[in-house]
Amino acid sequence: MSTEQQPPTGPSRTRPFRFGVQLSGLSSAVHWRATARRIEDLGYSTATMPDHFTPQLAPMPALQAIADATTTLRVGALVFDNDYKHPVVLAKELATMDLLSDGRVEVGLGAGWMATDYQQSGIPYDSPKVRVDRFEEAISVLRGCFAPGPFSFDGTHYQISNYDATPAPVQQPGPPLLIGGGGRRVLSIAAREADIIGINATLTAGEVGPAAFATMTAQAVDDKVQIVRSAAGHRIDEIEMNIRVFMATITDDAAGTISGLAQMLAVDTEMIESSPFALIGSVDHIIDKLQERREQWGLSYVIIGEENIDDFAPVVSRLTGT
Repeated sequence: MSTEQQPPTGPSRTRPFRFGVQLSGLSSAVHWRATARRIEDLGYSTATMPDHFTPQLAPMPALQAIADATTTLRVGALVFDNDYKHPVVLAKELATMDLLSDGRVEVGLGAGWMATDYQQSGIPYDSPKVRVDRFEEAISVLRGCFAPGPFSFDGTHYQISNYDATPAPVQQPGPPLLIGGGGRRVLSIAAREADIIGINATLTAGEVGPAAFATMTAQAVDDKVQIVRSAAGHRIDEIEMNIRVFMATITDDAAGTISGLAQMLAVDTEMIESSPFALIGSVDHIIDKLQERREQWGLSYVIIGEENIDDFAPVVSRLTGT
């Protein structure tokens, strides 16, 4: 028997593909609603938004507007920064939105990472350990808020006393929880707690740069998925694996596009070709890549940027639900 280490495979249960779009730009109300309806009409499952203080709409009212303009499109943040809202406040807003959307909310939650958000707002940028400790407590608070009846919680960062949250979310025992992570601790928490796990770059530096790119390779994703599988144990078949694709282009000149991108990012072309954070090539090539990555890593829930909505529609049409 060979002793060569094999790359981790995805869950034994093959989940059908679904696709989402990350929206972050500013626009008019008319354009915002029209974009939401276009996403829905093209077969995407979800519209998501970041939660930053950069030029973007505030996610909670903007996501509710998307839900109001559509009938099947799911909505969520990718992801809410736990430090920007107390989890009791966030839970009440999410449950309200789940009620008003007839159960179409996904709860994306993270510990916070973008240093400039904290610097500009004056919110204390605590150490990664403290932020993740607080984030882990917040998950318990959200669960308590979504559950029926009053609950109490006595943590280091949050103390809840006999709180009976209303309204109740339509989805029970609560909207699905998405946790994205790049490091061992957050991925392990996600493996224990999340319904959806986003495989992310590692962003401990508080910004996207060369150090983050080094954690977006195929080998790095192997390592991250192995962390999830080891920590999840028997839960692995209950977890939907997600990735946000940052480098996406439909083109007949994949080699030229990859070469130019590699030069711009100062990385090897092979890194981009094999990274699951990139999808570059013809529709058929991208479909093949997505199927391979689902087989290897279990990645079935794929989110692209708003600039790719129309170009990726043929991929969405052919793969959704398969």
